[in-house]
Amino acid sequence: MGRQPAVYVVRHGETEWSAAGKHTSYSDIPLTPNGEQAARFAGEVLARLRGTDEPPSLVLSSPRQRAVRTAQLAGLRPEVTEHLAEWNYGEYEGVTTTEIRRTVPDWNVWTHGSLGGESVAEVGARADAVLARAREALSDGDVVLAGHGHFGRVLAARWVDLPVAAGAHLGLAPASWTVLGYERENPQLIHVNVPPWSLR
Repeated sequence: MGRQPAVYVVRHGETEWSAAGKHTSYSDIPLTPNGEQAARFAGEVLARLRGTDEPPSLVLSSPRQRAVRTAQLAGLRPEVTEHLAEWNYGEYEGVTTTEIRRTVPDWNVWTHGSLGGESVAEVGARADAVLARAREALSDGDVVLAGHGHFGRVLAARWVDLPVAAGAHLGLAPASWTVLGYERENPQLIHVNVPPWSLR
């Protein structure tokens, strides 16, 4: 049996805001030097995970520079699409969870959504649309999606038909990979949160 194509999801490398725990969706924050180095290593990890020199059939990236730059440093040439943008945090943009909970006790994005931003249902529908396109492209080879932490975890949850809130139980650290595939006809999380340092 030949090699089965898969969907490779990478979170962007570290930014100053991600390192500080600030919610970052539409703000266009650049990678830190550490983030750039991790993105380069992520490219090496991707090559090992894929185990082939064949180019992916589809490479998509969020339009935010932190995602595009991560893809580029990993050796990819992505098509940019707003559909891969991070969960829109609305009024919580640039704010940490600790700060939000001063006014909304027990808040978390997985159950509450974001004030003035995307709801749980809206982000789930967007993820489903991305995955529909990815599944279609799998007939021609691997798919690579370069994006963000929360939205990447939503993609993984929805791949295996779990609710959006199940993403809370999946990790996706900066410049790390999650691999979505199949066992026969069953969607499967093949790898979760593979760090860029795994080959160092």
